[in-house]
Amino acid sequence: MKFTLKKLTVATALAMSALVATAADSIKIGSVLSVTGPAAFLGDPEIKTLQMYVEDINKKGGVLGRQLELVHYDDGSDAGKANGFAKRLIDDDKVDVIVGGTTTGSTMSMAPLVEKAGVPFISLAGAVVIVEPVKKWIFKTPHTDRMAAEKVFEDMKKRGLTKVALFSETSGFGQSGKKETEGVAAKYGITLVANETYGPKDTDMSPQLTKIRNVPGVQAVFIFGLGQGPAIATKGYKQLGMTLPLYHAHGVASEEFIKLAGPAAEGVRLPAAALLIADKLAANDPQKPVAEGYAKAFNAKWKTDVSTFGGHAYDGLMMAVDAIKRAGGTDKAKVRDAIEATKGFVGTGGMVNMSATDHMGLDLSAFKLLEIKGGDWTLAK
Repeated sequence: MKFTLKKLTVATALAMSALVATAADSIKIGSVLSVTGPAAFLGDPEIKTLQMYVEDINKKGGVLGRQLELVHYDDGSDAGKANGFAKRLIDDDKVDVIVGGTTTGSTMSMAPLVEKAGVPFISLAGAVVIVEPVKKWIFKTPHTDRMAAEKVFEDMKKRGLTKVALFSETSGFGQSGKKETEGVAAKYGITLVANETYGPKDTDMSPQLTKIRNVPGVQAVFIFGLGQGPAIATKGYKQLGMTLPLYHAHGVASEEFIKLAGPAAEGVRLPAAALLIADKLAANDPQKPVAEGYAKAFNAKWKTDVSTFGGHAYDGLMMAVDAIKRAGGTDKAKVRDAIEATKGFVGTGGMVNMSATDHMGLDLSAFKLLEIKGGDWTLAK
C-alpha cells in the first residue's frame, strides 16, 4: 500500500510539473477590452474574435510549437479601469504582447505603462493620437479618425456639400475626431457652420440637433462618435424631421448600429473597412478571401454578423502571431521590431505596411464609403 501511494505521489508530482512547464511555456496574449458598458458593441465582437482564433491556432499546434494563452480583462468602457488592468497584465500576468484597448480613452490610459515596461501593444482603437506622434511600443489596426473625416469630406465634395454641421461625442474618440475633422475641413473646401457635442451616455440629443436644424445654409450633418450614442443621435435626427444628408464616422461600422437606429439608419453614409461588404468585393480583390473567411468563421461560431471591430481584433492578433513567428520567439524587443517591419499584410481592414514612422500602415484606399440601404450595407454611389 505504501509503495502504491508513493508511486501515485510521484506520478502526481510529475504531472503537476508537466502542467507548470506547459503553462510557463505558453505565449501570453494580454487583452483589455470594453466587453460591457457603452462601448460593448465594439468590445464584444473583439473578445469573441480573440477567443475564437486563439482556440483555432492552438488546435493547429500553436505558434512555434507553443500554445497561446489569452489573458483578458473587461474594463467596462472605463479608461481608468483599463489602466489598472494593463498594470496587472504587465506586472502580474507577465504577458508577451497586448492586443486590445477598445476605445481611444482606454488605449491612451494604458499607453504610458506599456511604453515604460517595453511590451508590444497593438491597439484596436481609432484616434490618430494613438500613433501620432509615433510611440515606440504602440501600434494600431483601425483606420484613424482623420482618415474617416477625409473619406467623408471626399464624398461631400463630390456631391457639392460644403456647409456642414459637426456633431461629436465628448469621449476620447469623439474629441480626437472633432479635432481632426476641424483640421482637414478646409483642405476639402468644407465650412463647419455648426459644431455641437453630446455625452456618450446622453439619452436625449434633441436640443443640440434642434440647434443644428436651425442653422441657416447647413447642407449636411456629420456625427462623430461610437457605441450607442450615434444610434440615439440618428433616431433623434429623424424624429425631428431632419432630411439633410447624414454621415457618420467609422465608430458605427457594426450591424448593431443598424439594429439600434432602426429605420432611421436608412441613407446614412460612413467610411468602413471592406469586411462589411466582403461578399460584394471583386473576385480578384486580395482582401476578399481574408474578409470572407473571417466573416464566415465568426458567423458560424457565434451565430451573429461580423463588425469591423471584431475585424480589428483579428488583424491585431494575426499581426502579433506573424511578428512572433518572424522574431523566432517572444523576446519583446524582437517582436516589436517585427511588428514595425510588417509589410504586405492583408487584413480585414486593408493592406498593412508598417514602418518606423507609421505604426498603423493603412492609407485612405483601405476605406470604403458605404451607405445603409434596406437595412444593409452597400457601396455608396
